[in-house]
Amino acid sequence: MGDILAHESELLGLVKEYLDFAEFEDTLKTFSKECKIKGKPLCKTVGGSFRDSKSLTIQKDLVAAFDNGDQKVFFDLWEEHVSSSVRDGDSFARKLEFYLHIHFAIYLLKYSVGRPDKEELDEKISYFKTYLETKGAALSQTTEFLPFYALPFVPNPMVHPSFKELFQDSWTPELKLKLEKFLALISKASNTPKLLTIYKENGQSNKEILQQLHQQLVEAERRSMTYLKRYNKIQADYHNLIGVTAELVDSLEATVSGKMITPEYLQSVCVRLFSNQMRQSLAHSVDFTRPGTVRKLKDVPLLPSLDYEKLKKDLILGSDRLKAFLLQALRWRLTTSHPGEQRETVLQAYISNDLLDCYSHNQRSVLQLLHSKSDVVRQYMARLINAFASLAEGRLYLAQNTKVLQMLEGRLKEEDKDIITRENVLGALQKFSLRRPLQTAMIQDGLIFWLVDVLKDPDCLSDYTLEYSVALLMNLCLRSTGKNMCAKVAGLVLKVLSDLLGHENHEIQPYVNGALYSILSVPSIREEARAMGMEDILRCFIKEGNAEMIRQIEFIIKQLNSEELPDGVLESDDDEDEDDEEDHDIMEADLDKDELIQPQLGELSGEKLLTTEYLGIMTNTGKTRRKGLANVQWSGDEPLQRPVTPGGHRNGYPV
Repeated sequence: MGDILAHESELLGLVKEYLDFAEFEDTLKTFSKECKIKGKPLCKTVGGSFRDSKSLTIQKDLVAAFDNGDQKVFFDLWEEHVSSSVRDGDSFARKLEFYLHIHFAIYLLKYSVGRPDKEELDEKISYFKTYLETKGAALSQTTEFLPFYALPFVPNPMVHPSFKELFQDSWTPELKLKLEKFLALISKASNTPKLLTIYKENGQSNKEILQQLHQQLVEAERRSMTYLKRYNKIQADYHNLIGVTAELVDSLEATVSGKMITPEYLQSVCVRLFSNQMRQSLAHSVDFTRPGTVRKLKDVPLLPSLDYEKLKKDLILGSDRLKAFLLQALRWRLTTSHPGEQRETVLQAYISNDLLDCYSHNQRSVLQLLHSKSDVVRQYMARLINAFASLAEGRLYLAQNTKVLQMLEGRLKEEDKDIITRENVLGALQKFSLRRPLQTAMIQDGLIFWLVDVLKDPDCLSDYTLEYSVALLMNLCLRSTGKNMCAKVAGLVLKVLSDLLGHENHEIQPYVNGALYSILSVPSIREEARAMGMEDILRCFIKEGNAEMIRQIEFIIKQLNSEELPDGVLESDDDEDEDDEEDHDIMEADLDKDELIQPQLGELSGEKLLTTEYLGIMTNTGKTRRKGLANVQWSGDEPLQRPVTPGGHRNGYPV
């Protein structure tokens, strides 16, 4: 009680200060009156209002400098009286400062009577250019501000369509109003009551502690998952070892009875002792018919055949959890198989047994799992289709059914719950775009318009979605029908692509360049690009890009300034033979990322599930691969001019 009385005056003063700040006028009067009646002293709080005469004078000086175009006076006051934490940390302040620099840079162009003084104008433009290269560089990745980085290089901004808005009568008054509101806000914020400061500091401290605890929890969970995976692997190895040991004991007993043990049996036991594929290959290199010798490494063995009728029945009629585990196991068979004969045999078995019901016309088919009510089943079906689409023969199989493309396009536009489902659907469509008939269908279905709309806000997209969206857009733009589609919304397409040129994800640059180069072969799009100052925008990126990027942009500028169609016909134009298309297999690690389901104790999954519950009669047969384009290579100096997929492009496959 004594402590409370000792600090009562100060506490009451804090309450009064806050009520005054929050403008609780009636409450403040009642509070002050009651304190006076009860004889409670009110401590006068330290700290004056920002709205005193000195502060009002500073605000007036800032606004006057704004009106007079006095750049130096304004920014001297701005930096002195607006704290650096606000100028650098508040997004509204950073944007306002950017537009204020534009205001002073064009002030003479807007308000000079007659022709502006060239030396003074050059000085203002130079000041703005210095700002763009230093502090203003931080906003160069923002779509809203990107066009203004070309402003210092445009001879007459007043007639340039990109800067038309700046020279409208309403632009400067609106900016002034924003400035005045901002100054009023910081004036109020500078008079923050001590009670609020105490609360914020205490809350911030608690927030930091919570963040540290959360980080520790995440780290602990990560370590726990790592240890759990190790434990599961050790446990699986242990059970496998016990099983093999029991069989070997039985075999030894059999030899006592005079029964022969075949080399093939010993080899099969050896294979089971090794869990990963490299060890399997080594195990199969041992020739048990000649003890003590090692023969040349054989091909990786074929995986056991499956009962596909039973598999498909359970995929259609089983529980959602069983469906998910089966889809996962079937995908793993593809993604973890050795490239070459083993993977080709797995895929051929899937196709010959019509695993996805692409040849079926039944209403209830495996393909319908793409529209399952279960998020997990939808995602795992999309992953499996993406795995099929990663292989040339898989794309050919999926293309046999026109409904596959329609279902994928529908799921792409409808899926808003699960990012990974959408990523895999998009990945499959992008790989479909390597095939000419599927390109044509996607263009006719208006997929270009959907892609352009999505790419208007690239910062909201995952890296995978962004990269595959841009790559798909480029592949569709390489066709003459795709270019004609782009011509209908040329301004929007050019705006989106020019914004993407400056995006921080550099993986997308080859596809952006390829799309630009392709659509600029259309005269009407070239005309639109020139009107929006595309060359100036492109030259801004030449200064910052690497040598390869610079050479590609130079090709694009040359295309922009051409008056005729390029010599010859692009290899990807519509009259090209169907067989002359990109035909590589690209199996991405992303197909198996972030698995949603994990088996519980005693629950089968993966290859164990397939070989335990769905083992079939041995029907594996090999198949000859189609040859891809072995001699057509891409020069990194030029924009892409053939359809590619990001996985294949990164791996350096011919394009």
